[in-house]
Amino acid sequence: MIWKGQFSNLPLLKWIPGLSTEKCLSSKVPTCSHPPATSVKIRNRSFPKIRHYIATLLYIGIPPIATVDRSFLQKGRHLNSLKSFCTGRAPANQPVRYQKPRSLRFVKAQAALTDYLNSTRGIYYTDAEYMSRNSPIFLGKLLEEVEDEEETDRALRRYLRYHPINEFELFFESIGLKPSEYNPFLPQDLMFLSDEQELMNNCRDLCNYGVARRRVGRIYKEAREVFKYVPGLLKSKLLAYEQLGLSRVIIIKLVVSSPALLVGDANTKMVQLLKELEGIGLPLKWIGGHLSDRNVYNWGKMLVLLHFFKDLGLADDELGTLISKHPGFLLDGSGNIMFSMISLLLKMGARKNEILTLLSEFPRIQVGSFAQNLWRAFRFLVEIEMDSNDIQKLILSRTRTLGEIFLKKPSSICTYLNVGTKRLCKLVIEDPQRLQKYALGLKVLPLPSCGNELTSVEEKKKFLYRYGFVENSVELKKAIQLFRGKGDELQERFDFLVKKGLEPSDVLQMLKKAPSLLNQKIFVMEEKLGFLMNSLGYPLSTVVAFPHCILYTTERVKLRHFMYHWLLERGKAPPGLALASIVACSEKMFMKRFVNNHPDGPATWDHLKNSCSGGQM
Repeated sequence: MIWKGQFSNLPLLKWIPGLSTEKCLSSKVPTCSHPPATSVKIRNRSFPKIRHYIATLLYIGIPPIATVDRSFLQKGRHLNSLKSFCTGRAPANQPVRYQKPRSLRFVKAQAALTDYLNSTRGIYYTDAEYMSRNSPIFLGKLLEEVEDEEETDRALRRYLRYHPINEFELFFESIGLKPSEYNPFLPQDLMFLSDEQELMNNCRDLCNYGVARRRVGRIYKEAREVFKYVPGLLKSKLLAYEQLGLSRVIIIKLVVSSPALLVGDANTKMVQLLKELEGIGLPLKWIGGHLSDRNVYNWGKMLVLLHFFKDLGLADDELGTLISKHPGFLLDGSGNIMFSMISLLLKMGARKNEILTLLSEFPRIQVGSFAQNLWRAFRFLVEIEMDSNDIQKLILSRTRTLGEIFLKKPSSICTYLNVGTKRLCKLVIEDPQRLQKYALGLKVLPLPSCGNELTSVEEKKKFLYRYGFVENSVELKKAIQLFRGKGDELQERFDFLVKKGLEPSDVLQMLKKAPSLLNQKIFVMEEKLGFLMNSLGYPLSTVVAFPHCILYTTERVKLRHFMYHWLLERGKAPPGLALASIVACSEKMFMKRFVNNHPDGPATWDHLKNSCSGGQM
C-alpha cells in the first residue's frame, strides 16, 4: 500500500523518460490517502541520499536498473555510477569467484543464457539461472564471441541459435570446479545435459537435501558414481545415515568432506567411530559441531588413534574429557599429526607416563602448530651438530617449551649472534632457556667476542691484506663476515685454486664476486671443478667469469645442463648460452624460460630429476 503524498516528493521520477507522477498514480499499485507506518520517506533530495530514491522506486514496483530501457542510463550521469546497485550481487557468505564488476553487458548476457537454457534446452529455470549466474569464466568466453556491445542480449541469443554450447562446461563450473579440474570429466561425444539425466537428477537431489551447489563439485570429483545412481537410490543412502541418529546438518558435512560415504553401503569404520565417541561421552551433536566440510577425514586412522589413547591407560571418561578439550587431537589430519608428534617422542625415548603428562597438560595451541614447532626444534638441534644424547635429553625435558615456540633458522641465529654452530651448540647445552629468545619475531642481540674469535678475525685480515684488500674498506668488512674458517685454511684453499691453473689475480677477482667461495673444503671444490671441466666440458675460464657455479650443488648444475642440451637438440633453446644463464635463475624461472618451451619438457624434467636424485645420471 502506497501513500499518495509520497509522489509529490519524487523529483527523481522526472529523470526517467515516459514516467510521470500521474502515470505512477494511475498504475495498478494500490494507494491510500494516509501514510502507512512502513512508508518510505524522502528527507533529503541531495545526491548522497540517492539510495533512498532507489529504494522508493523499488517499493512502488519499478523494475531494477538491469531491465529498464537503455536510455534510462544514457540521459545523465546521475545513475551511471549505480549500474551495479540492482544487478544481483552475490551474498556476503558466498565466495567471490569473479573479480571484475558485473557490468550491465554481463547481466544481459546472463539473462540471455538463462533464457536459452530454459526455453530452448528445456532445463529447469532455477537450474538454468544458477548456472548462468555462477559460471563467469564460461560466460566471459562466450561474450568474446559476441561483437555487438550495444545489443548484447540480442547478439548472444542470435549466436546461441546457430552455435550450440557444451553445457557440461557450464554445469561443472557452476558446481565449483575450475576448468583444469573438470576438463578430464567432459564427455567425448556429448554436449547437452539432457543426455545425462542421472547427472542432473542426482545433483538436484543433493541440493534439495541441503548441500550447497558450490560443494557438489567436490563430491563429483571424488565420487562420480553417485551421479549415475537411478532415481531414489541417493535419497535412500542419505536416509540410511539419518536412521543412525545423525542430523541433516551433520550428514551434509560428512558427505561433502568424505564423498566416498555415498558409495556402497554405510561406512563401517565411520559408524564404529561414532559409536565409540558416544561411548566416551561425546554425543553426535559434538561431532557435528567440530566437523568441517572443507576437510577430508580418514575414519580408520581416527579409530586407531582412539584405541592408541586407550592403550596408553586413559579411561573412557578421561579420554572424552581430553578430546572435548582438544578436538584437534582427533580431527587435525585425522590423527596423523598426533601420531607424528608421539612418534618423535617415542624415538627420543619417552615413556607412557611422560606422554600422558604432556597430553593432560597440553597448552592452548593447535596440535598442528605444536607438532610443527617440535619437529622444527629437532631439526634445529641436528643442524647445530648437537650430540644425539643431548638432543634426546633436551627434547624430553623441554617438550612443552619447544612446542610453543617457532625457532628461527640456525644460520640466521649464527649471523645475529656472530658465532659459529659449535659455539651456538655449546650455548644451548649450557642454558636451554636460551632457545626461547631465538623464537621468530624476537630480536637477537650479538654476543661479545671471545679471545679465539678475535684471533681468527686477525688471521682473516692478514690473509686479505696479503692479496690487496684495503684496510677498513667495505669489501674487507664484507669478506670477513662471509669467510668461514681460520686464516691458514683460507690460504690453503686459495693455493688450491692457483694450482688448478688459475692466476692469483683471477682468484682474487673471483673472491670479490663470491667471497663465500673459500668457505668450501678443498675436496668439495675439487669434485665440482672436475665435474665442470671433465664431465660437462666447460673450460677453466668459465669459473673465472662465473665463480658462483662452484657454490651450487653438483646435482643442480648437472640437471640443468642436461635439460638445456635436451631442448637444444630439439631446437627449443637458444644456442651458446653461458652457464650463468642456465644455472643462476630460480627453478620457477627455469621452468618458464626453458622447460615449458617443449610439450614433453615437464615430463623429461621430472624424469631427469628422479634419475639425478637416484644417482643414475
